[in-house]
Amino acid sequence: MALVVAGAMGNLGPKLLQLLQDEYKLQKNLRDEVKSLAQELESTHVALCKVAEVPHDKLDPQVKLWARHMREASYDMEDILDTFLVHVDGHGRHHQPGADADNSKFKLILKKIGDLFRWPSKIKVRHAIATAIKDINKQLQEVAERRDRCKVEIVAKPDSSSTIDPRLEAMYKEVTELVGIGGAVGEIISKLSLQRDEVSNDKLKIVSVLGIGGLGKTTLAKAVFDKVKSDFNCGAFVPVGRNPDLTKVFRDILIDLDENKYTDANLLILDERQLINKLRHFLGSQRYFIVVDDVWEAASWEIIRLALDENNWGSRIIITTRNSEVTSGEVYKPKPLSDENSRRLFYTRIFGGEDKCLDNQVDEVYDKILKKCGGIPLAIITMASLLVGKSREEWFEVCNSIGFRDKGLEQVDRTMDILSLSYYDLPHHLRACLLYLSAFPEDYIIDKNTLIWRWVAEGFIHKKREIGLFEVGEGYFNDLINRSMIQAVQTKYDGTIDGCRVHDMVLDLLRSLSSEENFVTLLLGNDDGTSSISNARRLAHQKSTLDTHLGNDNKGMQKMRSLIAYRCQNDKGLSFQSFKLLRVLGLENVYMKSWHNAKHLGDLLHLRYLGLKHTNMPELPEEIGCLKFLQTLDVVENICIKELPLSVGQLIQLLCLRAWGSINCRMSIPNGILKRLMSLEELLVQCDYNNRNGNYWQFKELGNLSELRVLTIKVIEMNQNMLSELLQSVRNLHKMQSIKLHNTCRFQGPRNATFDAVGLPQDLQHLIVARCCFSFSRLPPCIGPSCVAKLSHLELEVTVIDEQSLQALGGLPELCHLKLLTDSTVTITNIDGCFQKLRIGRKDECRRAPAVMPNLQELSFQIDYGRSMRKYEGSLGNLGLEYLTSLQKVTVNIDCGQGFYGKEWIMEEETGLRRVIDVHPNHPTLILSRSNQVFKVREPYGYFMPT
Repeated sequence: MALVVAGAMGNLGPKLLQLLQDEYKLQKNLRDEVKSLAQELESTHVALCKVAEVPHDKLDPQVKLWARHMREASYDMEDILDTFLVHVDGHGRHHQPGADADNSKFKLILKKIGDLFRWPSKIKVRHAIATAIKDINKQLQEVAERRDRCKVEIVAKPDSSSTIDPRLEAMYKEVTELVGIGGAVGEIISKLSLQRDEVSNDKLKIVSVLGIGGLGKTTLAKAVFDKVKSDFNCGAFVPVGRNPDLTKVFRDILIDLDENKYTDANLLILDERQLINKLRHFLGSQRYFIVVDDVWEAASWEIIRLALDENNWGSRIIITTRNSEVTSGEVYKPKPLSDENSRRLFYTRIFGGEDKCLDNQVDEVYDKILKKCGGIPLAIITMASLLVGKSREEWFEVCNSIGFRDKGLEQVDRTMDILSLSYYDLPHHLRACLLYLSAFPEDYIIDKNTLIWRWVAEGFIHKKREIGLFEVGEGYFNDLINRSMIQAVQTKYDGTIDGCRVHDMVLDLLRSLSSEENFVTLLLGNDDGTSSISNARRLAHQKSTLDTHLGNDNKGMQKMRSLIAYRCQNDKGLSFQSFKLLRVLGLENVYMKSWHNAKHLGDLLHLRYLGLKHTNMPELPEEIGCLKFLQTLDVVENICIKELPLSVGQLIQLLCLRAWGSINCRMSIPNGILKRLMSLEELLVQCDYNNRNGNYWQFKELGNLSELRVLTIKVIEMNQNMLSELLQSVRNLHKMQSIKLHNTCRFQGPRNATFDAVGLPQDLQHLIVARCCFSFSRLPPCIGPSCVAKLSHLELEVTVIDEQSLQALGGLPELCHLKLLTDSTVTITNIDGCFQKLRIGRKDECRRAPAVMPNLQELSFQIDYGRSMRKYEGSLGNLGLEYLTSLQKVTVNIDCGQGFYGKEWIMEEETGLRRVIDVHPNHPTLILSRSNQVFKVREPYGYFMPT
């Protein structure tokens, strides 16, 4: 919890040390004070890092109190320093373009300080610096004295006493007690390939079970182990855990393999190398089955793997982990329990069996429980323990008011212990990023880019050498997914991960930890929480009336650093001028009757992030140009703003601009703004050829944005010249990674366009030209392995595809997602090396699947009966799916033609599709949907899982 406990402490030392550079001409006594203060800050930060290594509930109360004071003081100290710097910046407005991080901005400000020392006001400035340092020193000395009294260096040591492994209970469950795992057990056994009728099955095989804590990985692995261990000569089931003692792990494996042989006391004197040798010698002639449970780090697994001999006796290994970097061999991801199995488990735990539930009325509250638990077995068991012995009325009260962090309940504490293990295993830089998710609502899909830019604004992310802030944040985001702390959300159209969810139980843990550390203060509904927000640094409102807590005077809010509101309303308007230290302002689905104070947004000089998504703000004030530190401006789908003010062009530190309106209110950007935003990395805009204030001519300005990585355009209407101008502008933007053109309405764009002379940025990874935007007459020459070798996602419509074009697409070495809309049917003669990484393929019609995609896992297409029935004479069986040997999922949408073709034909073709899927050797999942349907049928459609 270092970043959480330490607050802003880690940022203060580097900022102060910048003042020691010779160019700033500080007097010797002032330089000495700065050095002394920086050293004390570093010492305090080290002490806080020690505190962060200890779980919060194991800390000494005095240490907790000191850490809390230190965190609050660090915020105050940073506010003092930043406020001084912001006002110094007010003496000049000449920033260099391209400064994209707080550090670079700070250097520019310090340069101005140096300039000021040569002005008549130099004495005043030096006095201001001395005063700021004096104020910081005073606060630091107060908390330092507390640290000495608490003896933090001694108290804040990790608890070395033994603890009970919370997973032990799962390891010793009888199979008869387990609910809903039969199918999962069968799938894992299938992956183990226990039949020895093929030579390949004699080789060592590893199956990894990957998933979040509480999902039942240990229980599942133990059930598989118990079921098949009799098929092997010997077996072992050994937990590893965090910070493992590998010598103990190796001893435990040996004892499990042969208890009689390895209970000798001499085993205790063997070191790690000797134990590995002994294990390899023993396993070399055995057909063994070993489960290595709860592996956290890849380094630990690599050492354990050295001891497990790769013989040819058909041995098998299962590992369970929360971290995808640990996985080996085939990976199995356990699914949450179905509603039926969740109900069975719940009733078994609370009543002793489903048949013993006498009150059918509990079904009403059960839906709430099921939603809360999300099919996670540990969560269901935990909720059952909360409700057992309570009346029906108390059930509703518990579900509505109690989360998973109630103290004194053994099962609740055990659940939270399991989840908190994952939290405390996180590196320090990830903990604050994860805790920040406590500000989002339950069941909310969090946009990845929005989250990362907020992390940047909060100061959680620092630029690394030659790696930008966003790329660093994206690495953090991916790491949290790999560690199963958040659940990835993919886009429907191209399969990329563009968001995440947080499981309700994990969210409860994060909110509890966040509350304890005063990290985020959460207000739900219109509950009276006034007393809890007086010292809030970050305030999150959800589904409430803002007037209840934020009056016109906003007393007690002067120290607030972040204000986030979701689905809220406000009758009186917000006094923005009261939030002088605000760094993040995020309003989403917020309706205010009055925005008369909006002009005071320009007073928020510290602001780094301004989000006004789905709000009714009538216009952005010109004063927004005063926000010189602003990094993100997000006004996506605002229902009133028609044009950005010219002053947006003054926001030359802006990294992300998202400016498109709603369907009924289109938003434009005045001429000359974009070319000034030279730090911009992400740009989302609208293009409307018919709107005289539209953005189509802005494409010429894009060529100036040398830092641009992501360009997304919502096309109202566009012509060929506009697209050509766009591509000409971006071809030399060497950092460009993504170009996406989405259509917002079904206009018919230019057909059979040609772009022979147009190039694309060499590092381009995503190129999406949505259907109806454009139809290319043939594949542009710039789309090929020699031009865009990093292209991984491609979507476009091409009238004619020949063999040469198909080979060019197939030769793209990183292409994993392809949506190709074409009228052509192509036969390719040389298929060697084509589409080696392609995993997802989409096409517009039902056509014979090409046999040149050996690794395709997902295929989707649409059946348009107006054409496909005539072309294929009603037969959809000859799809060629048997050539797609890696296929796992087929998605088919049937255009019912408003019922014109008859439901009998549609049902016959769906039956035929199911038959084709059923005979495929992989038995892929079939997902059927219908569009333009005006009749009802009894035959269900949706997911089809062949048996």
